[in-house]
Amino acid sequence: MTAPAAPSTRRIAVAAPHPAALDAASEAVAAGGDAIDAALAAATALTVVYPHQCSIGGDLVALVRRRGQPVVAVVSAGAAPAGIDVAALAQHDRMPRQGAQTVTVPGVVAGWQAIDALGGRLGLADPLTRAARFAADGVPVSAGLGRAIAVRTDELHADPGMREVFTDDAGALLAEGDPLVQPALAATLTELAADPGAMYRGRIAASITARLRALGGTHTEADFAAHDAEIVEPRGTTIGGARWWVAPPPTQGVVLLGILPEALAGGSEHGTATAATADLVDAVHRAALVRQAELGDPRGGSIDVAAMLDPRDSGRVGALPRAGRALGDTVAVTAADSDGTVVTLIQSVYQLFGSGILDPGTGVVLHNRGSAFSTDPAHPAHVGPGLRPPHTLLPVIAETDDLVLGLGCQGGSAQPWILAQLARDLVAAGSDPDEVLGRPRFVIGARDLGHEVMTLVAEPGSEDAIAAADALGLPVARTDGPVDEAGHVQTVRLHADGHLDAASDPRADGRAVVLDAH
Repeated sequence: MTAPAAPSTRRIAVAAPHPAALDAASEAVAAGGDAIDAALAAATALTVVYPHQCSIGGDLVALVRRRGQPVVAVVSAGAAPAGIDVAALAQHDRMPRQGAQTVTVPGVVAGWQAIDALGGRLGLADPLTRAARFAADGVPVSAGLGRAIAVRTDELHADPGMREVFTDDAGALLAEGDPLVQPALAATLTELAADPGAMYRGRIAASITARLRALGGTHTEADFAAHDAEIVEPRGTTIGGARWWVAPPPTQGVVLLGILPEALAGGSEHGTATAATADLVDAVHRAALVRQAELGDPRGGSIDVAAMLDPRDSGRVGALPRAGRALGDTVAVTAADSDGTVVTLIQSVYQLFGSGILDPGTGVVLHNRGSAFSTDPAHPAHVGPGLRPPHTLLPVIAETDDLVLGLGCQGGSAQPWILAQLARDLVAAGSDPDEVLGRPRFVIGARDLGHEVMTLVAEPGSEDAIAAADALGLPVARTDGPVDEAGHVQTVRLHADGHLDAASDPRADGRAVVLDAH
């Protein structure tokens, strides 16, 4: 990309799935913050207002681009505890869907610290204090959180910590518009505002690990103290005049790179778009099978990255067990600064309300990322002490001569397929990102989408994808309208002339803003 012209007023664009996140980002920018500060302000707020999708008890993966510097990846994916009973888990066909055995060390707070160290101006004290205020004062239950509560009724009633937070004085579960007040979380966030490292030692770690051990886990304070976020080189490729970056394994970023050739093909001529969609559906189906067979943690042994980067004609028929639906699993925040900084940050509790465990002593909802492990010791994603499960989080940065794109989404295992349907048009400088995000989409999956076999789930208007699935003999499930499973995409773009635009997915509760920076 050519250097953007210096605008008369420096500006920052932010997209996030909840209005409170945008309010927090606006406060950070008004206080003199940059795009990193805006992203962190939004991210901290989301752990309070969107507890079904993210929490300080979850994980984080991000990409950060600073002007004149290489793109870097922040991978703060926690590991299984040192004492995990691998032999006992190997007696089962798959990992449990929820519960203490599915909790790996939460990486979100360490991830925030790593991102802040890359160039934030304000530090973490202000955003964490603001998030604590949201938790103490209460926020209205959003439409998305209300849907999640209705889906997870039994799990929320079953756990004492969840029940305390998500029911009213009469014992009824909260609904859209009800106040969500979290005093224990407010106290924890206040403690973290003074020292973010307190997440991994002292009272907070002791409370969480004691709760997990009481529920059958093997977690110790030493497991928490051992965690650190990694700042690593991303995986990159150049296709169709654009340079693309994703985080490396154990994230699934390389899976997206493997289908970009089909994603970036196509056109508007009669018949071309239909053929391009058919090619993409075929590539997605192949890539899904290869990912299931090959994605894992490089710490646990070699993984076949080359197969995921080129899934065509692989012949693989992978069978990594996926435990339950991934609906509502993640939040993405994207931010871009006219100074050249672009941030795409994703944090997650994995599936709705994660492990189904909320530690009453800290107010922290704990993720179930460990449910994505395989119990097969020969699988690249095998469970083991100190290993990380295969990760769905997929932040993306792309750069052309015309713009820099920051992109991310909710969508579990379907994130590569969701982003692939948007990639070609979002790197076209003349496109309208709101229109692109509002188009119908398809996703492909099995248990993660509520199906026992690989199935294409199609929103209304996805007729080309449905026809392609039929030709492949792939089952199709049609939806009545836009659905959460098709992703909550957030995007920002910094154009070569210095102007910014942004969009937030209409399937979520959020919005996008472009702010004047002072």
